[in-house]
Amino acid sequence: KEDGFETIMVNCNPETVSTDYDTSDRLYFEPITLEDILHIIRVEKPTGIIVQLGGQTPLKLSLALLNAGAPIIGTSPIDIDRAENRELFKAVLEKLGLKQPVNGIAFSYKEAKEIAKSIGYPVVVRPSYVLGGRAMEIVYNQNRLEHYMQYAVKASPEHPVLIDKFLENAIEFDVDAISDDTDVVIGGVMEHIEEAGIHSGDSACSLPVISLSSEIINEMKNQTRALARELKVIGLINIQFAVQNSEIFIIEVNPRASRTIPFVSKSIGVPLAKIAARVMAGKSLREIGFTEEIKPNHVSVKESVFPFNKFSDVDILLGPEMKSTGEVMGIDKTFGRAFAKSQLATGVKLQLEGTAFISVKDSDKPKTIKIAQGLKELGYKILATKGTGEYIKRGGIEADIINKVKEGSPHCVEMIESKKIDLVINTTFGAQAIEDSFSLRRSSLNQNLPYCTTIAGASALVGGLKAMKEKSLGIKAIQEYNN
Repeated sequence: KEDGFETIMVNCNPETVSTDYDTSDRLYFEPITLEDILHIIRVEKPTGIIVQLGGQTPLKLSLALLNAGAPIIGTSPIDIDRAENRELFKAVLEKLGLKQPVNGIAFSYKEAKEIAKSIGYPVVVRPSYVLGGRAMEIVYNQNRLEHYMQYAVKASPEHPVLIDKFLENAIEFDVDAISDDTDVVIGGVMEHIEEAGIHSGDSACSLPVISLSSEIINEMKNQTRALARELKVIGLINIQFAVQNSEIFIIEVNPRASRTIPFVSKSIGVPLAKIAARVMAGKSLREIGFTEEIKPNHVSVKESVFPFNKFSDVDILLGPEMKSTGEVMGIDKTFGRAFAKSQLATGVKLQLEGTAFISVKDSDKPKTIKIAQGLKELGYKILATKGTGEYIKRGGIEADIINKVKEGSPHCVEMIESKKIDLVINTTFGAQAIEDSFSLRRSSLNQNLPYCTTIAGASALVGGLKAMKEKSLGIKAIQEYNN
């Protein structure tokens, strides 16, 4: 608009623009399908069409729109397809010498079984071109793979199933950038709090990164620039990385605005979507005056908001399929304080002392010692199931033992329901363990308790509580942090 363009928006969900329906000159409430969009194009005769600001749905239509003669501006649909198509994308990475998890493509259970066998379990399986990680799953054995293939192919019958090696004990990162096909400017690098395997839309994340060396961060930025240039990106690009033992893997590349763009824009004080739209309409980043990455002197933490309390039989356990319906953020000078603010913003109650219940899977027990020690220092009493409690006690930390639900009364859920527990840390492995601990998660939700299903999340929460105890949280306007 500021550059003199008349703007038209097409949106299939009235609720998403109910408060700002007059942002564009005209607004169409129509399904985002090829037929409906072509009808609008015939009426409006636009000089340019932007597909980068509507998530995955417009990207799926971009090639068909191009073939129908639609004047798409920004990144070419041909290059978008090079990022979205698994085989074409593999060729891009090989050309640039970049790594991705070992993977394969299957059109049947027989093919999937052979690929999973050669890759080695666990594997991540997902249909291609789906939204929000729909039907994505981490599969640990052949029986589950057979069950999954029947479900996944139904989820996206016109596309194959993608099978990737699951990177265990890896940390995920998101990088958002803008390119004008000449210059590439990094918008922000975000570190996911939860480890790889949790959908990026559900994971909390921190900007800037809190655990990596500057060398690895710079290498991720270099890989982002290389991919943006190879894919001839004009506008926005989002890349999801995983780092395992200092080795960088590319999970996926999205040549569009990601869900993190609003968060990054608020964090750095720059309207990235607006700049990207102007770039797509023909301006260069140098003309706009955005040529260097903004490095804020504060920490921003994004946390997801979930609708679990609206549904009595839904499990709150997070995984590769997205479940969140909203986001909040916390900003402060340190990570611990920013994380604590983000948790409070979700509406959860944070107690600076009380009773913490801990029950974790075997592989997480060594990391639990430090968390339990941190809780003890805060003034928390530790309550744990037998295996976890004995491990914590061997680490020199006092802990009381409580039964699991299946072990009979008195058990942990009774303690939660009688308001004798203030914080819950519970990680599980395997279908049976997940089923057995369902009532524990639901009762924690019903009592609005802080609940951690990953060790990384628990560690961040303890850090947040410590920061709150050291100094009470204050409030500043975003502009004060960005200035």
